[in-house]
Amino acid sequence: MRRMIYTRSATVEVTQSRAMKIKLTRRYKFPASHRLHAESLSVEQNRATYGKCNNPHGHGHNYAVEVTVSGPVDPVTGMVVNLGVLDPLVKDVVLDRYDHANLNALEEFQHAVPTTEALCRAIYQRLLPKLSGIHLEQVRIEETRKNSFLYAGEGKAVS
Repeated sequence: MRRMIYTRSATVEVTQSRAMKIKLTRRYKFPASHRLHAESLSVEQNRATYGKCNNPHGHGHNYAVEVTVSGPVDPVTGMVVNLGVLDPLVKDVVLDRYDHANLNALEEFQHAVPTTEALCRAIYQRLLPKLSGIHLEQVRIEETRKNSFLYAGEGKAVS
């Protein structure tokens, strides 16, 4: 909406735009282990595909997961989301589930190789239906200093 304000000394144009949208990224850490092994591949194919990550005893990572949300800035609080709400939600939905977990033992990986790509998507899908009034932009996971993965969804939660 556009309106003109006239004063004695000047004419000032005031433009009212849509509510400001801001993105917030919050970082969390958790260790977990996994073994990369596809049942549909032979022992040799698994070794060739996954290398040392196919170790029969598994291996672990200190994951860093970044959750990015967006929305309008609340005119009262000045925030896009209250971290006192987001942090406990991520703890409940993500950290309590994956912290010190053997990913291979979790339900979501019973029929899927627990790659970090799959973990990133699983975390996004677990968070999406729990966030109300705020948009989940993406989930990014750092597996190592060299590897990070980002999932921005496909428009809806998958159960």
